[in-house]
Amino acid sequence: MELSETQSQTRFSRASTELRALLKLAAPIMVAQLSNSAMGFVDAVMAGRVSPRDLAAVALGNSIWIPVFLLMTGILLATTAKVAERFGAGKQEETGPLVRQALWLALAVGLCGALLLLNARPVLQLMGVDPDLIEPAMGYLHGIAFGFPAVALYYVLRCFSDGLGRTRPSMVLGIGGLLLNIPLNYILIYGHLGMPALGGVGCGWASGTVMWFMLLGMLSWVSRAPAYKPSRLFERFDKPQLPVIKRLLSIGGPIGIAVFAESSIFAVIALLIGGLGATVVAGHQIALNFSALIFMIPYALAMAVTVRVGQALGRGEARAARFSAGIGIGAALAYACLSASLMLLCRELIAKMYSPDPAVIAVAGMLIVYSALFQFSDAIQVAAAGALRGYQDTRATMIITLFAYWGIGLPVGYTLGLTDWLGEPSGPKGLWQGLVVGLTCAAVLLSLRLARSSRARIRR
Repeated sequence: MELSETQSQTRFSRASTELRALLKLAAPIMVAQLSNSAMGFVDAVMAGRVSPRDLAAVALGNSIWIPVFLLMTGILLATTAKVAERFGAGKQEETGPLVRQALWLALAVGLCGALLLLNARPVLQLMGVDPDLIEPAMGYLHGIAFGFPAVALYYVLRCFSDGLGRTRPSMVLGIGGLLLNIPLNYILIYGHLGMPALGGVGCGWASGTVMWFMLLGMLSWVSRAPAYKPSRLFERFDKPQLPVIKRLLSIGGPIGIAVFAESSIFAVIALLIGGLGATVVAGHQIALNFSALIFMIPYALAMAVTVRVGQALGRGEARAARFSAGIGIGAALAYACLSASLMLLCRELIAKMYSPDPAVIAVAGMLIVYSALFQFSDAIQVAAAGALRGYQDTRATMIITLFAYWGIGLPVGYTLGLTDWLGEPSGPKGLWQGLVVGLTCAAVLLSLRLARSSRARIRR
C-alpha cells in the first residue's frame, strides 16, 4: 500500500512538473494568439458598428484569407519541429542555416498567398455571394494581401524562436500589434486624420500594416538578443537550397494542408451561408469569430506540445515525449470544460458585444450553442495534431484531417443545412451540426494515430 501511494505521488509530481513546464512555454504563446485573434474581434466589432453590410464584408473576406493564411503558416510550422529537435539534441548552431532556407520558403508562399487574395473575386462569385457584398470584401482582401509577405517571414522567425523555447517575443509583438491595430482601424474605418472613411475595407489595410510592424519587431528582437547568437542566423547570406526546402516542405506541406482542411470547412460554410443574406452571414461571423478567439488557448497549448515533444525526442527521450503529449491533451480538455460552459451561459451577451441588431443576435446565439458543443473534440484534435507535429508525423495527420472534415463533416452539414434529403433544410444550424460531427471524427482518429506513433518511437 505504501509503495502504491509513493508511486501515485511520484506520478502526480511528474505530471505537475510537466504541466508547469508546458504552461510556462504556452502562456506567452496564448497571449500572442489571443492578441492576434483579438485583432479579428476588434475588426468585427468596429465594422459591425458601421453596418451589417460592413460586418458581412469582413466576414466574407475572413472566409477567404484566413484559410490561405493557415495553409501558409502550417507549411512554415515545420520550422518549429526541426528547430526544437536540433535544440534538444544540443545542436543549436545547426538551426541558423535551416531557418535561412525557411525564410526563402516563407517569401515564396507569402507572395503566392498575396496573389491568391488579389484574385479571389471569382471564388466569391462562384459561391453565389450577394453582389452587393463582393466589392467591399475584395477591398478588405487587398489590404490583407499587402501584409502577406511580411507575416510569412515573421512567422518563420516566430517558429524559430518558439523552437528554442523562447516564446516571449511573439507575446510582446502580438500585444504591440493589437495596440497598433485599434487606432489604425479607428482612423481607416471612420475616416480621421485626413483619411477617407473606408468602413470594413479599412480593417484590411490596418491589419496589413500591422503585419509589417510585427515582422520588423521580430527581426530586431532576434538579431539583438543574446539567446539567438549561437544559431548564427544572420552571420551569412545563403542562396535557396532546394534539397533543404524540399525537406521542409515534406513535413510542412502536410501540416499546411491539414490546417487548411480544418479552417477551409469553416470558410466554405461562410460562403454557403453568403447567399442567405447579410443578417445570417453576420450572425455566423460572430459565432465563428468568438469560437476562433476561444480556440487560441488550446491552439497555443498544441504549439507548446510540439516544442516539448520535439525537444524530448531530440534528447532521445521517447517516453518523456509521450508523457508531454498526454499532459497537453489533458490540459486542453480541462480548458474545454471552462470554455463550453462560458459559451452556453453567456451566448446572448457575447452576441451583443458584436452587434446591436436583434436579428443578428438571435442567429449568433443559436450558433454559439453548437460551438460550445464542439469545444471538447476540438481541444483533443488540436492537441493531438500538435504532438504529431513534434513527432514529425504529418502525412497521416493530413489524410485524417481531410477525411474527417471534407469526407464526413462538410457532407453531413450540407445535407442537414441546405438539402431536403433528411427533412426540411435547417440552414446555418445544420451546417454547424456538420462541424460537430467532423471535429469529433478528427479527435478520435488523431488520438489513435498519436498512440501508434508514440509506441513506435518507444520501441526503437
